[in-house]
Amino acid sequence: MAELPALVAPDSFKGTFTAREVAAAIAGGLRSAGRAAEELPVADGGEGTIDALLTTLDGVERTERVSDPLGRPVEAGFALIDDGRTAIVEMARASGLGLVEDAERDAWAASTRGTGELIAAAVEAGAERVIVTVGGSATTDGGAGALEALEEADVSVEMDVLCDVRTPFEDAARVFGPQKGADAAMVRKLSDRLQRQAQGYKRDPRGEPMTGAAGGLAGALWAEHGARLRDGPEFVLGALGFDERMRASAFVVTGEGRIDEQTLQGKLVGEVATRCRQAGVPCHGVVGKIALDPFSERILDFASLTEATTLEELEEVGRRLVG
Repeated sequence: MAELPALVAPDSFKGTFTAREVAAAIAGGLRSAGRAAEELPVADGGEGTIDALLTTLDGVERTERVSDPLGRPVEAGFALIDDGRTAIVEMARASGLGLVEDAERDAWAASTRGTGELIAAAVEAGAERVIVTVGGSATTDGGAGALEALEEADVSVEMDVLCDVRTPFEDAARVFGPQKGADAAMVRKLSDRLQRQAQGYKRDPRGEPMTGAAGGLAGALWAEHGARLRDGPEFVLGALGFDERMRASAFVVTGEGRIDEQTLQGKLVGEVATRCRQAGVPCHGVVGKIALDPFSERILDFASLTEATTLEELEEVGRRLVG
C-alpha cells in the first residue's frame, strides 16, 4: 500500500513569505527526505486569501485603480469565480497596513474608501455576490469610506465578509488602534467616533461578534448592507476541501509568522490544529515566532512546534519531520 502523503497547509508569514512560498519550502524538505507532500497554501480570511482560494478554485483576477488608505491611487486586484458571478475582494490590497509606511500611519485619516471602490468595480464586472476578506487593514474608520464609495456608485450587492477576529465594533480602536499608529489619546478619539457611527447605522453593530474586524468595516457592511459575517479560517478551509485532504494525509504541517494567544481565538493555525486533533491526524506547527506559554501550547496540541525564519530553515524543518 502506498505511503500517505503529508499535507502542507500554512498561512503566510506576513511581511516575509507568502503562504505559497512557505508551503513550497516545507514540502521541498519533505520530498528531499523521501516523503510525498501535497501543498495547500491557506489563509485566515485576510491578506493572501485570494491567492489561497485560487490555488483550488477556478477564477481570474482583475485590476482596478482605487484609493489607498491615505487617498493615493493604487492598483489593486480582485478575483472573479463561479463564471464571474462571485467576486473576492481582499481589503488589504486597497486599504491594508502594508500600503502605508510606518512614518505615514495616520489612524484617524486612514480610510476604507478603496475597498468600497473595489467592491463597486467587482459588481460592475458582473459579480452578483462579493466575498470581502477584511484582515490586515490600516483603518479604523468604522467602514465610513467604503460606505461612501458604495453609495456614490449606487451599489448594493449580496456580501459575505470573512473575518479573522471576533472583536465587536465598539472595541476595534482599543484592540487594534495601536498597531495602526494610534496612541492612547487617539484610541479614545477613534472609539468615540465608532460610537457615533454605530448610533447612525440602520442596525447597531455594537456587541455583535466580528463587527470590529478591519476597524469596523465588517460592522458597517453588516449594518448598512446586510452582509453576512463569516469566520475566515472556517470559510477558507471549507472552500479548499481541507478536511477531506487532511484525512487522506499521514500528517499535516501548518504555520504562520507568529503564534500567540490570539491563535487560540479563531486564527487559522489554531483551527487547523483543532480539526487535526478531532480527526486523529498529527499536526506539526512551524512559525516565525512562538509567543505562547506552555499551557497554551498544550491546548493547541501540536505534535511539534518549531520556529523557522528563513526559507532554508523551513525546508530543513520539512526534512526533520520525515525523521
